Amino acid sequence: MNKLKWWQKTNVYQVYPKSFLDTTGSGTGDIKGITAKLDYLKTLGVGAIWLTPVYPSPMVDNGYDIADFTAIDPSYGTMADMEELIAEGKKRNIRMVMDLVYNHSSDKHPWFIDSASSRDSEHADWYIWRDAKPDGSAPTNWRSIFGGSAWTWCEARQQYYLHTFAAAQPDLNWENPAVRRALYDAANFWLDKGVGGFRIDAIVYIKKPEAFVDGEPDSDDGMVNIHSMIANTPGILDFLYEFKEQVFAGHDIFTVAEANGVEPHELDKWVGEKGAFDMLFEFSHMNLEFPDGELWSHATGYTPEIIPELKKVLSASQHATADNGWYPAFFENHDQMRCVEHYFPAEADKKLAAKAMAAVLMTLRGTPFIYQGQELGLGNTAWENIEAYNDISSHGQYELALAEGKSPAEAMTIVHRYSRDNARTPMQWTRGKNAGFSAGVPWLSVHEDYACQCVESEALAEDSVLSWYRQLSALRQSGEAASVLQQGDYMELLADNPAIMAFRRRFGCRMVYTLVNFSGQRQNYELPELEEARLLSGSIPGSQQGSLRPYEAVIYIKETGERL
Repeated sequence: MNKLKWWQKTNVYQVYPKSFLDTTGSGTGDIKGITAKLDYLKTLGVGAIWLTPVYPSPMVDNGYDIADFTAIDPSYGTMADMEELIAEGKKRNIRMVMDLVYNHSSDKHPWFIDSASSRDSEHADWYIWRDAKPDGSAPTNWRSIFGGSAWTWCEARQQYYLHTFAAAQPDLNWENPAVRRALYDAANFWLDKGVGGFRIDAIVYIKKPEAFVDGEPDSDDGMVNIHSMIANTPGILDFLYEFKEQVFAGHDIFTVAEANGVEPHELDKWVGEKGAFDMLFEFSHMNLEFPDGELWSHATGYTPEIIPELKKVLSASQHATADNGWYPAFFENHDQMRCVEHYFPAEADKKLAAKAMAAVLMTLRGTPFIYQGQELGLGNTAWENIEAYNDISSHGQYELALAEGKSPAEAMTIVHRYSRDNARTPMQWTRGKNAGFSAGVPWLSVHEDYACQCVESEALAEDSVLSWYRQLSALRQSGEAASVLQQGDYMELLADNPAIMAFRRRFGCRMVYTLVNFSGQRQNYELPELEEARLLSGSIPGSQQGSLRPYEAVIYIKETGERL
């Protein structure tokens, strides 16, 4: 196993600091709260923690609108707190992974304040500025990811500026070498602090097309989703290869980029020895409900037909990274609904659904990324009105749904399923007040299920989702299955079965088999090569070969006696 790098053998845990643990009573999680839970994370086999942004920010988009790329927001603590977290993590062989948000900055960043002040300022061309159309309207009909025009008027410059996301998140001009230099310097600042890697946000948008033109409207508002107009513009890889050379090369770190829209067949240009990054978050398995891009009002919701598609795209990603690059396996993050809602019908047993997804996550080829609370089997929330939601995209998508003729109740149903706040409710530690998250008033409401779904309760139950995650982590990192799960190849099995996901991992003379029933009915199957295989782990006691009960997950191991 010496051929693998450290980040290929461990689990990564994503922390959303604002919702992880509040040590001051402010109602907002902080860096000291993460340090306090390092020993807990070690029980999950965690060797790296991806921190969503902790930089100074007006918090229009919960930290993804950054006003200073080399400082810590006071709500999270101090730079000394950050240095302590890095040091305490290293003592436990856990490294910190910073979130680089380099497509845009906050409109409160000194760079943008200067840029917006005049067409002749020092930073005048650090952002994307365009003149109005002859009638005074926006330069194009592009709709931002969060809804509304992707252009905002600046009175001082008498021009519009572009923002792929919120108006408070103006896009940086990557064509300007000074911009790129400043961003590279900021990343190197954190490397000097001793961080173990970077997750790079929304990187597919940094390269803009040469000509800014209107697109075919995709909704009644007459606009088109900006993603379809600017994502993965030719020439983007030139920027990314430069980024790698100036920052990543020569360091014992890993890089993983968020690249919504990159297809599996394109991965070899993005990851691997000749790629820009070590790993790539691609979203083919996350966007199965969105036929028209990320328009929540056009989403299909859960249907059983999603599962065959899920199997297909996961296998495609596995094959695309089989000989080049490495796969970051994930089913949740801070922008997504909880996976127990995503891939299962509403009536599914959520505990079994969570265990089923864990079995897939922890046995695929690649590095597992666990999102906070996923190891507890947390589900979505459903607050009564839009005012209860903090997520800026939820408000934009709600308004768009109303504009398309949906009733307020229908629009709220859409928000209930797809809101990013589903993943942002406070972490559930104890059965006590506010789930042990804060002694104050939490910035976002605690999920109502916290008494039974919290670390305190689940740590005591052998059949809990938390215990299952710990068991699977041990399987993956030590013992007879470790070499297979870390290094083995991948082969899909039962590809034509619409309800069962099955695959084989193989390394040397050992094989590990994962089978998961995504349906609410018992599923029988024929898999002759499971003969003489031994059950390693099952989500329900009393597993039997050849049959899976509703939402059951099983993992088998087999030794052939000869290398294959």
